[in-house]
This record gives sequence, structure tokens and C-alpha cells, in this order.
Amino acid sequence: MRVCVIGTGYVGLVTGVCLAHIGHHVICVDNNEEKVKLMKSGQSPIYEPDLSELMKGSMTAGNLEFTSDLEYGVDNGDVLFIAVGTPPLPTGESDTRYVEAVARGIGAHLKEGYKVIVNKSTVPIGSGDWVRMIVLDGVAERQQSLATVGGNPSGEEALAQITAEFDVVSNPEFLREGSAVYDTFNPDRIVLGSNSQKALDMMVELYQPLIKRTVSDNQELPNVPVVTTDLNSAEMIKYAANSFLATKISFINEVANICDRVGADVVEVAKGIGLDSRIGTKFLQAGIGWGGSCFPKDVSALIHTADDYGYEAELLKSAVNVNKRQRLITLEKLQHELKILKGKVVGLLGLTFKPDTDDMRDAPSLDLIEQLNRLGAKVKAYDPIVSQTGMRHGLSGVIVETDPERLADGCDALVLVTDWQQFRNLDYAKLSKLMNSPVVIDGRNFLDRDAAENAGFHYIGVGH
Repeated sequence: MRVCVIGTGYVGLVTGVCLAHIGHHVICVDNNEEKVKLMKSGQSPIYEPDLSELMKGSMTAGNLEFTSDLEYGVDNGDVLFIAVGTPPLPTGESDTRYVEAVARGIGAHLKEGYKVIVNKSTVPIGSGDWVRMIVLDGVAERQQSLATVGGNPSGEEALAQITAEFDVVSNPEFLREGSAVYDTFNPDRIVLGSNSQKALDMMVELYQPLIKRTVSDNQELPNVPVVTTDLNSAEMIKYAANSFLATKISFINEVANICDRVGADVVEVAKGIGLDSRIGTKFLQAGIGWGGSCFPKDVSALIHTADDYGYEAELLKSAVNVNKRQRLITLEKLQHELKILKGKVVGLLGLTFKPDTDDMRDAPSLDLIEQLNRLGAKVKAYDPIVSQTGMRHGLSGVIVETDPERLADGCDALVLVTDWQQFRNLDYAKLSKLMNSPVVIDGRNFLDRDAAENAGFHYIGVGH
């Protein structure tokens, strides 16, 4: 099928590359000329495991191209994905101006022929009908523009030229940064929301290779479940899923804080409750809280939607408050161990909000850096991606070191912020000798406590 993906962030680029890899012809559109130029050269603007290799392979096969020309993408796509950002506003609601601009642009370029317009961006509930309205506004504006062209004062010819036929589908993504390619090829489910059976049938056809697991790691599994529903329910599924997972993390962090006070081990507690099939083991890892571009934004957006419709989402608000407090837990542990932080040197192991990504959006490390600076500490950090690529993401108040040894040198304590796999295999005996005092706060309960203590560290976990 012919596909156009508008927006080449994490969701858009991964979606476009993966659809091209399974045999569709994909045009990725972005209004950033420099970014388009970079992608045309075969380089990915984001770090995501396996993405660059798949991107180059699909380009070589002739299935993937990049452009800044929206009209070209709309003309040559039967399925048009809107995959632009919807960042949070200070109020907590989603900023949908980029979605609106794209929808209006699509309408301005629609010509004869049926199109399926897909909301891949995480948008407020009710946005499916809103996008349809905006697309029609774009069509009307183009009709009005053509109607005023000389020689056609009545506009009847212009109106006849534009017979826009389209349907809107909500197709929320459930990709985890750091494993987005894997998640695309191995989905738990595919959610499609629309009032049009024709549009739903086209989307099922588009996703057949994924549904049949032809590119799955385990092709013996049953077909991927396809949930077909209405637009509003599809949009709510995305918000509800992320809000539940965020709440689950806040719950285990609350339990961890109680464990610290009563002498229980949250790792053992999580193992014990996770074996209950009604609970499960995932998202029961206590630590310094959730961050990134999805959980904070989606939980806040759902709270804001509830407020708009006269309901106070108390549980979700509590999950947010627990998460805010959790980010300061490691700071409290540092103060308990080092007492006065003014004049102390603290090293952060990891900067990104999770491993295997270069994403710093709402990363817990940013709060730690801000608070440690406020309290007069000197902050250093090492991150496998940020340090090696030279990216600084607008960081201030922190010295980004190029290797773990430089990080540890002269530190009064280390704080594990991001659970990068390589951090488990560092030479901690060597690091401890380089430090003023060998203290490590394991903000993810990720390190081997015995190995760290045998290397000379005083190990402190979170409820562990």
C-alpha cells in the first residue's frame, strides 16, 4: 500500500520505517528541512535500537523516501498518518496545534480519490471528529481560494474539482522508547477506532504482516489481536493504558517507602505480589519514578479531560503526586548519608529517562541536577548515549564526563539514575578507589548489592 507519515519523531519515524520494511511504499514528511536532509542521507535523527539499519535497508529497497513537501505526500499516500507531537501545556492539557496544522494542510491538498487519515499522535478524547472538521475546513479554504481565481467568479468549477472523500481512524501507538522497533513487530494488540468499515478494512490490510506475525520474533504465536472500536474509545484506550502503568509504578514506589521504614525489602515484596496472576510482574520495579514523553503527558491529559467533564480523578492525581515526591527520595538518602551537600561532589550514572534511548524529556535526572545545584553540590554525570554522542540536550549545572572513571574521580557519592545494562558490569572496585567516599545510591534497585559491597561500596537502594 501507499503510505504517508507526517512527522518524523519517535512515533512517526519508527512507524514509517517499519511499514516500509514490511513492504509498503512509505513517504515520511517533515517540515524541518535540515532533518529531512539528514534522513535523506541515510542517518536517523534519533537513537533507537535497529532503527538506522532498517531505515537504510528500506531506502535501498526503494520503499522509503523523505520529503518536506506535504502535497507530494498527500497525493501519493492512500493512508495518511498524523504523527506529530502533542506536548503538554502548563495546564496539563495536550497542545494540539501541530495536529491541527497538519489536518488543515491535508485538507488543503486533498484531491480526487479515497484517503484514510490516521491519528497516530496521542490526542485528546474526541479528536477524531475534530480532525475531520479541521480537514474539511482545509478543503473549504482551498475551494474558496480557487473560487476567487480570475475567470471563475462563481466558484462552481472549483467546487467540482475537489471531491474529497476520506475517513478518520484512531490508531494509538504503544511503543516503548528503547524497544520501539521490537514493539512494532511484536505488538500485544492493534487498536483501530473508526465509524467507517471501509477505513477499518484498509487498516487491517495495511497491518496484515504484523497481524500474521510474519516479522515477529516468534512466528508461532497466534495472530495479534485487533481491537476495532469507535474513535473515542480508541483514544481512551491509550490514555487509560499509560495511566494504569504509571499508577502501578507509583504504587510500588509508595510500598518501597514504607519498606524502608519497616525493614522490608521491596524487591522481595514485588516478587511475591507479582506472582499473583491478577497483578503480574511488570512495572513493579521501585525506584526514582517515571518520566519521559508519554506517562507524564498522558496522565496529566486524562486528569485534565476528567476536570473538563466535571470529574475529579483523585487516584490519578495521587499517582502524579507520589511520582513527584519519589524523585526526591534519592536526594533525601544523599542528605542522610552525606549530611550537608554543600561542597560535595555527586556523580550521576545515567541521564536519559530510561535506557536505550537518548530522550531527556522529563527525565528524573533533571530534577536531581536542579536540586543538587540548589543545595550547593557539584554535579557530574556519565551516560552511554549523551556522553558518547556529545549531545547535551540543553543541560546546565552538570559536568558530563566521557567515561565512568572520570565520573567517579573525586565524588562523594554516585547515584544510579538510569538502568543502562552496561552499568551492571562496571569495574566498581576501581571506581570506589577513585572516590572521596564510596557511596552508591541505587535509584533503580538495579545493581548487584553483594558485588557493589564487595567492591568497597556502601550500597543504598530504594526500599531495598
